[in-house]
Amino acid sequence: MTADVLLETERLRLRRFTPDDVDHLVELDSDPEVMRFLTGGRPTPRATVRDEQLPRLLSQYDEHPGLGRWAAEDRESDDFLGWFALDPSDDGKEAELGYRLRRGAWGRGLATEGSRALIRYAFTELAVRRIWAETMAVNTRSRQVMAKSGLRYVRTFHLHFDDPVPGTEHGEVEYELLRSEWPLSAPGTR
Repeated sequence: MTADVLLETERLRLRRFTPDDVDHLVELDSDPEVMRFLTGGRPTPRATVRDEQLPRLLSQYDEHPGLGRWAAEDRESDDFLGWFALDPSDDGKEAELGYRLRRGAWGRGLATEGSRALIRYAFTELAVRRIWAETMAVNTRSRQVMAKSGLRYVRTFHLHFDDPVPGTEHGEVEYELLRSEWPLSAPGTR
């Protein structure tokens, strides 16, 4: 593995983003189904990706080593599949698990595979004490990934949005996993 690669799983390679990934991120965020539970299907403008999102992602690598957002590639084809994240809290002791994959990567267990690998990495290689994730209550696929990755449901809560997307009225859900509970709660662990 190169220095830019965080980790590899059976099918995935998670690597640092680079300025050359603008087109990958714009394409990912241009799919209305990928963005359905985030923006109601509206794409992220290229200028926002190039001038705001990507520079923020790149700066996190130095601010919180080992945490941040990682480009996901197919290990065999090197195709860009999306991203996985362990977005750091201010003190770096907690991380928000996240993932966004191209529609062609859906339904293959890749979100769970990448999430489990990041959880293992965070608890064994970093001093992260809690991993949490949030999504819309109606986003059943994402909720299934959280549960299959070992996170447990914590709560449903309601936020105010000026421009809510369909399903907002059902609220947001939070899932979590504490290092003290891992690996005992990890799927397949007894």
